[in-house]
Amino acid sequence: MTPPRALPLEEAVELTRTGDVWVFRGASLADLAIRAVTNAPVNHVGMAVVLEDLPPLLWHAELGRSLPDAWTGRHQRGVQLHDLRDAVVIWRQRYGQRAWLRQLVGPADDGGVTREIEDAVLRTVARYDGRPFPTTRGLARGWLSGRLRRGTAAETVFCAELVATTYAAMGLLPPDRPRNWYDPGSFWSGDDLPLLQGATLGDEIPVDVPAG
Repeated sequence: MTPPRALPLEEAVELTRTGDVWVFRGASLADLAIRAVTNAPVNHVGMAVVLEDLPPLLWHAELGRSLPDAWTGRHQRGVQLHDLRDAVVIWRQRYGQRAWLRQLVGPADDGGVTREIEDAVLRTVARYDGRPFPTTRGLARGWLSGRLRRGTAAETVFCAELVATTYAAMGLLPPDRPRNWYDPGSFWSGDDLPLLQGATLGDEIPVDVPAG
């Protein structure tokens, strides 16, 4: 199969709609540790939030605080809502991460998301924005508990847990798996992600981000 054409960053951002997934892979010790702990081919995942009158945003959880949070206006660690383009540039230029876009197909008839789904996303943002990122030990413990289908009451939120929680609020993931069952690799095409309402995620589209 011919690999998909890499999209320039500006084009990828323009194509992005709410629910699209952005996945990242880096080579730092922290990146390798996350992939080792979670047995995933990628180490970070975020979800696009695209609303009227706002630039495309990236809803994700990370340790850094390089950009202002679009919900609170503050620089904060943990769960954050960032300008999508700026966030991807930071992850490429500062963290050395390659980026891919996976587009959500459905569940609405026009291929997008409904107003009800957008409202569910905003409620999730209001509830989780600012939650702290887990320690490496907490991440490993939470992931192992998730493999056993045991949820966690921890206040910390890992990036894949955040996307899974948001997808569940959107009605796109079944309720029988705890949020800590998911890791970044769950949102890579090699995994069988059981989306509901007839929704699917497209293949990974590599995004050409200037290395700076």
